[in-house]
Amino acid sequence: MSRRVEVVAVEGIGEVRPGDDVAALLRDADVRDGDILVVTSKIVSKAEGRVRQAPDRTQAIEDETERVVARRGDTVISQTRHGFVMAAAGVDASNTEPGTVLLLPEDPDASARRIRKGLQARVGVIVSDTFGRPWRNGLTDVAIGVAGVRPLDDFRGTSDGYGNALSATVTALADEIAGAAELVKGKLAGVPVAIVRGLSHLVTEDDGPGVRPLVRPADDDLFRYGSRDVVFARRTIREFSDRPVDPEKVRRAVAAGIAAPAPHHTTPWRFVLVESPETRTKLLDAMREAWIEDLRGDGFTEQSIAKRIRRGDVLRDAPYLVVPCLVMEGSHTYRDDRRNASEREMFVVATGAGVENFLIQLAVEGLGSAWVSSTMFCRPVVREVLDLPGSWDPMGCVAIGHAAAPPRDRAPRDPADFIVTR
Repeated sequence: MSRRVEVVAVEGIGEVRPGDDVAALLRDADVRDGDILVVTSKIVSKAEGRVRQAPDRTQAIEDETERVVARRGDTVISQTRHGFVMAAAGVDASNTEPGTVLLLPEDPDASARRIRKGLQARVGVIVSDTFGRPWRNGLTDVAIGVAGVRPLDDFRGTSDGYGNALSATVTALADEIAGAAELVKGKLAGVPVAIVRGLSHLVTEDDGPGVRPLVRPADDDLFRYGSRDVVFARRTIREFSDRPVDPEKVRRAVAAGIAAPAPHHTTPWRFVLVESPETRTKLLDAMREAWIEDLRGDGFTEQSIAKRIRRGDVLRDAPYLVVPCLVMEGSHTYRDDRRNASEREMFVVATGAGVENFLIQLAVEGLGSAWVSSTMFCRPVVREVLDLPGSWDPMGCVAIGHAAAPPRDRAPRDPADFIVTR
């Protein structure tokens, strides 16, 4: 491995237009076997026609956003469909003609592969873009597309010079190379490409895995949601994959649930975690029989009953179930029904707040959920099967799992429609 690294600016490329061949623009550069070329995504986007006429970036950002992570004023941190979390979904209004914006390349890895193939040399190619960093001021370039470069060095399972086991050290090689290249490219110098020389040991024979190893999976991201958008992360999920649920994530969600406000300094919430497969089957079977009995008493036909009870499949299909319960311990008793009814309503509202906290934290943990009301209609049955005290009131059942598919978009709601001002 070389202890000397050289970074050289490639000058004289000029303005790039839609349809230009980026590799052809680099053929006069002093490219040698073992070099790594770092290409600014802006010229790749221009060459690939990822230029949009736009008076401002707002609509383009919305179109390129897969998920809003955080928002403050006009600043939006978005996750793109590539999986990148970045400002404005990568939509850029700089270094482009007034009235236009640049979108990220459709597939930056594919862009890097095309450039590498066109150079006809044993080189690596990194397509770079500028990212902000959590908890740090300033911007730096990182890799958004990689071809022919080892993107990571994984030291986990090895030991340092003192014999200490390394359990978390993974070096983002492609990002470090992109950042080094930016030192000679700059933001205003009109130099969109740099050659990084001296790292031939990182250049691979094949195109390699691309940028994907650098993108942290959503379920592993402890900071997936920004504080302003975390409430909107909760979505009702009714179709789950067969991936198992980590019980510790559910317990952390319970911790969020019991942080809800409650009357008289009470704790009106209890969460029954149905982790036994036998108990789960027994509970759902008993609830189904109670439901069928009610429907028959209502005069429904057997065909209609069969159709209705299929609504309960979401509970059977979910990998994990939780039954939230209301307890009235610490409630006040009054001499009239009016105030006693209000007292119970107050506790019911507090329980709902606890369940909502619970559902939001499940989403933060990367889990989908559906709050189903069914246990409220057969409380004695649920108490018997789960061996619960008579004072515990089941308040529905929460189906939990990993979403089998992204949730549908919410129907738009204008907050003004739900506000009355006096």
